[in-house]
Amino acid sequence: MGTHCLRLRALRCVSARGLPAQPQCKPRVVLGIETSCDDTGAAVVDETGKILGEALYSQKEIHLKAGGIIPPVAQRLHKEHIERVVQEAVDNSGVSPCELTAVATTVKPGLALSLGVGLEYSLKLIEQYKKPFIPIHHMEAHALIIRMLHLVEFPFLVLLVSGGHSLLAVARGVSDFLLLGQTLDEAPGDTLDKVARRLSLRNHPTCCTMSGGEAIEYLAKIGNRLHVELTQPMSQHLDCDFSFSGLRNQVNQIIIKKEREEGFQEGQILSCVNDIAAAVQHTVAAHLAKRTHRAILFCKKEGLLPQPKPALVVSGGVASNEYIRKALRIVTEANGFSLRCPPPKLCTDNGIMIAWFSKPWNPADRQ
Repeated sequence: MGTHCLRLRALRCVSARGLPAQPQCKPRVVLGIETSCDDTGAAVVDETGKILGEALYSQKEIHLKAGGIIPPVAQRLHKEHIERVVQEAVDNSGVSPCELTAVATTVKPGLALSLGVGLEYSLKLIEQYKKPFIPIHHMEAHALIIRMLHLVEFPFLVLLVSGGHSLLAVARGVSDFLLLGQTLDEAPGDTLDKVARRLSLRNHPTCCTMSGGEAIEYLAKIGNRLHVELTQPMSQHLDCDFSFSGLRNQVNQIIIKKEREEGFQEGQILSCVNDIAAAVQHTVAAHLAKRTHRAILFCKKEGLLPQPKPALVVSGGVASNEYIRKALRIVTEANGFSLRCPPPKLCTDNGIMIAWFSKPWNPADRQ
């Protein structure tokens, strides 16, 4: 299996040594700002991982009505709400802007228009209050938020699954990742959202306020996956990469066939919608679990995870799906791994993970 080393590094403008000295009795605190996609998040976190204040504005309802995220709309909504969100997080923390140690902000990856709003606002803050600026890599922050909650020692295996990304990597240290596999086309969250839109789930009386992934998970609980036959993606490829676009094409063909059989009219919900949701969710979960299992076997063979009971950390928005977590738990338990997942609140985009990942107070972490 071919592997290559990926340094998921965001260039940082300051080092731990370059930060202003603080009295030992007063913990250093960082303001984190997140605007990589459609959530405007901010949080103030101290060096112990204590969340002093946080705030989040979600654009979900607006984009649900539009049938998907429209970048210019996301940009406008970030601009309208970022000042309020940041002010609310700072006010809740009881820390004045002058007392902040630094400002950390997501700079990549994500929607360029959305990222630009967070960056522009952050630059105004650091100029006004003369604070250091720490640019943050969004996926690195997802990968390491678990270390705010649990003592997970490096190295560990990490699976990041969200609406825009999916990858498997060995986290060897902060900003030091050995990439084992990644999506070759679209991310799992994107696939689930597109299937939900194709099924017109925003017209479903129970699911109309849910995101695509949430609606699929909800309906899958009452569906029978065995009633819809789907082929596993990339079954002939012996690597750790992911592919979900072929699965979505399969589902589209099945939906077209069922619509013809039921004399479907636009806006209607298919009678078999629960079964389709269950089959799609199971296939996504099985694909993620199989590639993760292959990564575990590779790590064992190469001695990449020397701990007696190494960890698999799963994060990103799709990691909130309980069915997918259950599939991954089966794999980890069978291979002597522990499964570590942040709570759903920290799986999705948020300012807490940005503030925590900046952690400028521990130079040893960055070696």
